[in-house]
Amino acid sequence: MGTGSPPPLTPRKSPRQGRAIATVEAIFEATLQVLSSDGLIRLNTTRVARRAGVSVGTLYQYFPNKQALLFAVLERHLDMLASAIERARDQNPGAAKELIAEAVVKAYLQTQLAQAEISPALYRIAMELDARALIEAAARRSAGAVEAMLSTSADGRFADPGLLAQTLTAALYGAVPPFCHRVLSAADGLEAERQLTIMFRSYLVAQPKQD
Repeated sequence: MGTGSPPPLTPRKSPRQGRAIATVEAIFEATLQVLSSDGLIRLNTTRVARRAGVSVGTLYQYFPNKQALLFAVLERHLDMLASAIERARDQNPGAAKELIAEAVVKAYLQTQLAQAEISPALYRIAMELDARALIEAAARRSAGAVEAMLSTSADGRFADPGLLAQTLTAALYGAVPPFCHRVLSAADGLEAERQLTIMFRSYLVAQPKQD
């Protein structure tokens, strides 16, 4: 017996006017609150709409189902991660390699930890909704930002900054999410940042420079 078509994951429409944008922002915030207070299993569109102060019909104007809403929440989170690394690039022009390692790790992990309470839910959403394309897109943006930092490093030119950037980004997006399946304490987050910074610094220091 067939299982039928999977539910659509794309939004029905994008908000364009101020009131609509505010409504969607309220829906996103309400989704995060329900994830934090009730968990992923108990989350439904009725609970989210009630928390957002809108009707279920209004929610459905933008998101056709629960899965589409969760997919959008995950997409937003990944955009925040990539944007944080892009800001680190903009804020550290011509930085030395050790500072690059510190800036990239801090940008990524602090963004993750800002939503530590819902990290397990985000991890499950990514697994259940097959978000590989979203993750790959965020990783490509991040790798581009890291490559730009390495290409202008104060320590000289790396032989292949693109490959280095892809390796570091793969470590972030591949190694970090698995330990985000649980809520990280502030102390755990600081230790994770310290350990990853050591790893990234050691990796960059060991790289040969271009003659």
